[in-house]
Amino acid sequence: MTTLLIRNANAVATFDDAGRELRDASIFVRDNVIEAVGPAADLPHEADEVINAQNCVVIPGLINTHHHMYQTLTRAIPAVQDAELFTWLKGLYPIWARMTPDMVHTSALTAMAELLLSGCTTSSDHLYLYPNGAKLDDTINAAQQIGMRFHAMRGSMSVGESAGGLPPDSVVENEDAILKDSQRVVEQFHDASRHAMIRVGLAPCSPFSVSQDLMRQSATLARSFKGQGVRLHTHLAENDHDIAYSREKFNKTPTEYAEDLGWLGDDVWHAHCVKLDAHGIARFAATGTGIAHCPCSNMRLSSGIAPIRKLINGGVRVGLGVDGSASNDGSHMLNEARQAMLLARVGRSLKPFGCDDGGRELSARDALRLATCGGASVLGRDDIGVITPGMAADLALFRTDTLAMAGGAVHDPIAALMFCASPQAEYTLVNGRVIVSKGRLTTVELEPLIEQHNRMAQQLIASR
Repeated sequence: MTTLLIRNANAVATFDDAGRELRDASIFVRDNVIEAVGPAADLPHEADEVINAQNCVVIPGLINTHHHMYQTLTRAIPAVQDAELFTWLKGLYPIWARMTPDMVHTSALTAMAELLLSGCTTSSDHLYLYPNGAKLDDTINAAQQIGMRFHAMRGSMSVGESAGGLPPDSVVENEDAILKDSQRVVEQFHDASRHAMIRVGLAPCSPFSVSQDLMRQSATLARSFKGQGVRLHTHLAENDHDIAYSREKFNKTPTEYAEDLGWLGDDVWHAHCVKLDAHGIARFAATGTGIAHCPCSNMRLSSGIAPIRKLINGGVRVGLGVDGSASNDGSHMLNEARQAMLLARVGRSLKPFGCDDGGRELSARDALRLATCGGASVLGRDDIGVITPGMAADLALFRTDTLAMAGGAVHDPIAALMFCASPQAEYTLVNGRVIVSKGRLTTVELEPLIEQHNRMAQQLIASR
């Protein structure tokens, strides 16, 4: 057994049920599990490895509940810089169709590196197209290489343009092949044990790119792994076009459509839900269905402002997601939490003058809670997202003596993470392992990765 001590932290925000915040505190880790947290004077003073956190604030590792990591290759593409969702997708599908397995692997490494440097320790990824021999395995191998806790979602698209769908036929798959590979990756990679590093779920892409039959069969397949925690994920109610499509094709709201297919439940979470109405909020809350809120992407694609305070007050489980890196265009999880806080306040300002719905918008701690224990709940995990004994040692440390935090951390070091310019993590620990140390990755060399990634991004465009 090995031990690790995070000693004399300026502040520790546990995000436990009591909301404890400790000053001059330490955290003692044995192997991959938190054994003790409390006043520095009450904890051991030595361990196999010691991190001096005297000028740091410590929070649970951030949890990203929605991403498309391959999209790091197509950030800031000029032709779609100002497009809304459907136009943006149509402009990028032909480019993504040229990706290779190496590109999928390298883009995932790039996204994970950025997430880890922002204090994110767990990420979901929704990979829904598999051109030129690419597999979900390519992203799972990247997670294992870099040391990130990973929820790999086996996405799919099966309804191309010729069948009335949005994507070109060149990027859709046969449904029997989708289901066969879905079963393969769950059986090969999914780990249901506590503190698992790799879990797999099923994620047909969206109502406008898969059939109703595939949605139902994917749900049936996931739930056939009884007690194993194989979860379901898709996009829903993202913008006005999404709503109109559901009305035209299915004569249902997105919530009605999802419920009819068996896609509400405590094993399901949906991305975006910007346009979820009061009925949808009530059904999500009643069924335990979760939501991945993606504020940067929602702004970037002009989708709108999700009713986060109404969702929270209504009892819906909400986490945060950076979404695809071609619609954000970044993977900085701490910044995503900051944007969630700020956008919620903008949303309140757009309500009619004198309107009072009786609820506050997001505070700094509300936003961090969504990014930690909120995300853990959405992913169905009770072993991460909180700093307390028995939880996995997933931790993020941020320096309080930096330029970005100057004048803020002295007043409230925890809130300063949200109100001040988004800092990079000084240390990021995943499952008790130091993945970021003094602001640098320990598991991959960043400079060669960036060079390779940029070369691949140029190749994608040059091959048109």
